[in-house]
Amino acid sequence: MESETVSDVIADIVRWREALSALPPATTEREAIERITALEELTSAAAAAQAREALTFDMHRRNREAEDGVPSARQGRGVGAEIGLARKVSRARGSKLIGFARTLLMDLPHTYAALSQGEISEEKAQAVARESSWLPREKKQELDEQMADRLAEVGVGRLSSEVRMLAQKLDQVAAVDHLDHCTTERRVTVRPAPGNMAYLTAFLPMQQAVAAFANLSTSAAARVGTGASGGSTQSQTMADLLVERVTGQESADAVPLDVLVVMNDETMFDAGDDPAWLPGFGPIPAGAARSLIAENDAGVFLRRLYTRPADGQLVAMDSKRREFGGLLRQMVLVRDDVCRTPWCDALIKHADHATPVADGGATTWDNASGLCAACNYTKELAGWRHRATADELIVTTPTGHRYTVRTRPIDGRRSSVGRQPNARDPGGEREAGEAEARGSELVTSEVSEEANSHVIWQIIEAFPVSPESRWRITGEFTAALTRGDRSVVTPHDREQSPGGQCGTSGRRRRRAPRASRRPGESTVESRLAREVEARTGA
Repeated sequence: MESETVSDVIADIVRWREALSALPPATTEREAIERITALEELTSAAAAAQAREALTFDMHRRNREAEDGVPSARQGRGVGAEIGLARKVSRARGSKLIGFARTLLMDLPHTYAALSQGEISEEKAQAVARESSWLPREKKQELDEQMADRLAEVGVGRLSSEVRMLAQKLDQVAAVDHLDHCTTERRVTVRPAPGNMAYLTAFLPMQQAVAAFANLSTSAAARVGTGASGGSTQSQTMADLLVERVTGQESADAVPLDVLVVMNDETMFDAGDDPAWLPGFGPIPAGAARSLIAENDAGVFLRRLYTRPADGQLVAMDSKRREFGGLLRQMVLVRDDVCRTPWCDALIKHADHATPVADGGATTWDNASGLCAACNYTKELAGWRHRATADELIVTTPTGHRYTVRTRPIDGRRSSVGRQPNARDPGGEREAGEAEARGSELVTSEVSEEANSHVIWQIIEAFPVSPESRWRITGEFTAALTRGDRSVVTPHDREQSPGGQCGTSGRRRRRAPRASRRPGESTVESRLAREVEARTGA
């Protein structure tokens, strides 16, 4: 009977959703505005209901675990991750909903009522909960009662300020303790922004942030005033100064290209339109990627990564070690991009076994998953199960719900299909079957000719690979290839002086030997391979 009631409730919710999806457009301006208002109120009511259900789920789980003898300190672990999956968001956002729901329903009854009745937005309710989070329960309830009449009257910013002021007035001692605690939360974060940009954010004590900004502003104004900024505005110069001072570079443009830029051969050296990819941050337009390499003042290195022509997936590699390290770990980081758990966009911290070693899981490409620390720890909790191939990850939660995520093709051009072939050591420059030792790890190269004909390029700096696999390409060399100029300056060719030391002059121009290309090999790939072979003596 209980299961039938649950099914009926879910069926009702599905019908409401479908009714909204099939709703015809309004016929008048007035009706459209009234619908927008009604839908906004419905959105708020749905947010309140979702918060209530999240708290209910947390309580059910804790009660069951208490009955099972789980210590109170360990009860409720993994609840945030399950809620995140149910909402199709990250574990962190699922955990935040639990905290918000607990405060809203237990400490802020007036705010919860206003949200459930559609009088305020979820953003306003979150602002009240956030600005009063450090108060003891009785003070929160007092604040909630005093603010009840203001909730629907002011905007989010004004509401936040008024709640903060009232909270500080209600408990000045707790307010001071809260400010002291906030200094322990200082940090620096980075997140992608539109237009191939990113936000570098420093969360600092107020006086430190103001001092840092004032120093950058004064220094930038001096550069602009003396003409040393090269035509950049004061804001642009402040950004350049920040990069120079943090990295120690002579100029903001002299950024060594690290392991995290991936592109196919056409994008790299020709007029291809496929974007490059910055794992963890997203796509870079093809033209911008070529400019990034050709115009960069710092060192640029390339390494081959082999993909399946059928679907653009990286080929596999296995390790005889128990942990994922070295080249295998790097391949996992490139393939998975961000945490592999569905809807989690956190940066990868752990490359680990989907099926644990204790359960027979092997240290292989198919059984590898790049996960954030929180998701990797959650995976080890009772009732959780990860099953992976190179093409997909299936996550099963303690409630029996299953979530599947498909692996994005590494070059972004194809849909993932088919089974991963048994090819190993992407990027290996040795003959099939020849082994290369890297410390205690032994990796065997078995790159098929089919995969060898489809290559993408990874920009690397100080990457632990063998000399024959590491190709240094300067801006001049790259620009020549991009122009289609077969006669290029090879950056490492220098004449030996009589004393055996490398001379500083004698750089010479070398034309790559002409050779027929393999079936399926691109002209650009063939040309680049010959140029590099001529330069490296490979």
